[in-house]
Amino acid sequence: MHRKKMAAALAVVTATSLFVAPPAQAQNRLADQEITWQKCFDPVPPGLPPGAERLECGSFTAPMDWNNPGNGKTITIAVSRTVPLTGKAKTTIFTNPGGPGGEGRTLPLVYLSRPKLSENAEIIGIDVRGTGASSNITCGLFDTLGSTDPRDRSKANLDLIYSGMELQAKFCQTKSGEFGRHVTTEQTVKDLDLLRQVLGRKKVDWLGYSGGSWMGAYYATYFPKTLDKIVLDSNTEFTAPWQTVFGDFGMGFERRFRVDFLPWVAKYDNVYHLGKTAEEVRQVYERTREKLTEQPVTLPDGTYYPVTLDVALFRGQYSKYAFDGAARKLAELAGAVPPQVTAQASYPDAQTATLYTILCNDTPFRGDRRYLERDAARDGARWPLLGYYQFMGQCAYWDRPNVQLKQPTGIGVAPTLMVQSERDAPTPIEGARKAHAGFAGSRMLTVKDEGDHGIYGFDNACVNDVVERYLVDRVTPSGDLSCPGVPLPEPGQQQTGVLEQARKLAVQLGW
Repeated sequence: MHRKKMAAALAVVTATSLFVAPPAQAQNRLADQEITWQKCFDPVPPGLPPGAERLECGSFTAPMDWNNPGNGKTITIAVSRTVPLTGKAKTTIFTNPGGPGGEGRTLPLVYLSRPKLSENAEIIGIDVRGTGASSNITCGLFDTLGSTDPRDRSKANLDLIYSGMELQAKFCQTKSGEFGRHVTTEQTVKDLDLLRQVLGRKKVDWLGYSGGSWMGAYYATYFPKTLDKIVLDSNTEFTAPWQTVFGDFGMGFERRFRVDFLPWVAKYDNVYHLGKTAEEVRQVYERTREKLTEQPVTLPDGTYYPVTLDVALFRGQYSKYAFDGAARKLAELAGAVPPQVTAQASYPDAQTATLYTILCNDTPFRGDRRYLERDAARDGARWPLLGYYQFMGQCAYWDRPNVQLKQPTGIGVAPTLMVQSERDAPTPIEGARKAHAGFAGSRMLTVKDEGDHGIYGFDNACVNDVVERYLVDRVTPSGDLSCPGVPLPEPGQQQTGVLEQARKLAVQLGW
């Protein structure tokens, strides 16, 4: 498996996996092709969950451009599945871990711990176009995040930031070439419905998290008669453009940081030695960040700058079980505790490239550099943890193709179950509520006093019960409902949420 990492690096640089087939052949055989399923692991690598040997892998072929399928240019889409031990599945569920651009072939492994689901459903994992073992795109391994501190608003630093964004946009579009212009939500959902046809299913279900809520809403919009049960967990505001979705990114993380993380760290001052109140801990963060601007700190797992600290805290807000790691990293950098040696994960450029490309291709971006400068100054003042960062900034310099997505309304779509925690950081509840209001027939399951991102499939028994009654028992809630959240853990509790499990498995396997 480790040799795949080198192969993946070569793949993203060349951005290939495309081949040309005669137009008639491509047209006539799309739905008639068969997936050759083979065991994904032989033998099963250590550390995978029990039952991992059941995961099967395969692939199918799709047009590179669904708006011109007759040109003969095709791509490969890699998929996986688990099937019930009895071999009899009541339903087929397409899954997606979000991103957009997240690799999804490991996600079915996570549900092996949910036997009510995994023993009644064929669960499909998908590496969407652009990423994973599917045909790749790339930004040429070029990424500006971390190169400059966005809190530094001097002209020289702003020139670096925004010229870097412009250069990144050019790298992404040049290196990904023609294929990159066809990595969009519209093209992807057409891949998904082709997969449904190839599998011979009249209807399928959907279970998507985060960016997978966006994809699921659009899949339902384009193909309302072929989706049956639809679960959207940790919802983007999928009824609005991507720019609106990311507009509240800083707000969501700031709330999670101040309401949950800082008080939790202060509660365990005997462990982290960062302060006995939330404000004391926040001041340690600010002082540590300021020192890093003057002198970076080298720890066993790398060199840390202000941006690196922010990223460590950013990642720590996704799951309550990531609080401990984020707090320990802050304590190490503040000199409050001795450093520990930790393993560093590496992420394929294809996943990042797919994220940027979908964000910039899908929906228009308003504003230029002056707009970006004003936006960062305003949001940074309000939400200092991440408000200065502009994860969609390169879209201001993007040569956007002519993509006109249909508007998700929910009209004609099966009743959809939306799962949402109150203090979700990357997909704040404010946007989820707007999407709920604008998506006819949807039901919102609100998880009270909770901030984790990716709820179903983990340790919330109430949420698991509601979702499985819907997906397995086929019982749709009559209206909106709520579940209590799970209390914050003690330091050192080593559990991970469903999305973190899938990510760690992908990294472990070199996928």
